[in-house]
Amino acid sequence: MSTLTLRQEPPERLDFLNVNPLSLSGLSEADAAKLPVGTSRRGLTLGDCYTISLDGSESLVIEGGSSRLDRVGASLDGGSIRVVGDVGQRLGAGMRNGSLTVTGSAGPFAGSGATGGTITVEGDAGDHAGGAVYAAKAGLDGATLIIRGTAGDHLGDRMRRGLILVGSAGAHAGARMIAGTIAAVSLGDHPGFGMRRGTILAGATGTVTPSFVETGTHDLVFLRLLARSLRPLSPAHADLAAGALKRYSGDLATLGKGELWVSAA
Repeated sequence: MSTLTLRQEPPERLDFLNVNPLSLSGLSEADAAKLPVGTSRRGLTLGDCYTISLDGSESLVIEGGSSRLDRVGASLDGGSIRVVGDVGQRLGAGMRNGSLTVTGSAGPFAGSGATGGTITVEGDAGDHAGGAVYAAKAGLDGATLIIRGTAGDHLGDRMRRGLILVGSAGAHAGARMIAGTIAAVSLGDHPGFGMRRGTILAGATGTVTPSFVETGTHDLVFLRLLARSLRPLSPAHADLAAGALKRYSGDLATLGKGELWVSAA
């Protein structure tokens, strides 16, 4: 297991795009220390901020997080990264494979564009988690994003594939959703606003957009399969999928093939 240990709070935002088990596996500790991570004229390197211990394995632990650590695990294509602490924006952006875990909280746009692997945030996440960054065609695109705490607004904006599992989230979760699944204990106002396809499952929501139409309660095989797939990740979400649910069809202001399932309890 390779380890990066933070010496002190970084003096500027750091870009960890090129800091992953694969990129570090072929480097000596001295060479790894020269990797540029700064985002200003200071020219900060990895060795300026972290004590480095490498063993060539596919497992990397970052001891000591910060809200200034951006793009941690971005484009990860195998192996695992575990951050003990917080991270900044675009956690796991464009990730293709592997496992990425944060014990603290994450900034905005966590999991944006991720096509594979599993991203787990034990704390909270900022706005647009699993959502599309500016000018991007899609947000989460096949990966699994798990947020144990609370997410901000616009969770899963323009999500195209994959699964987002969250404790609770703010307004406009699943907005402009193309496909995929979002499961939450509670959501804010207007979930699924402008969604075309996909599934949103929630224990409770705020105001539902008027262009969604309630279609009653249903006992579908799909819901049983969904509950089974959620069970290893979160028994609470699995129980929600297995309970009595009201179905809303929408958003009828767009293609209208999405569905919002809300607990009928």
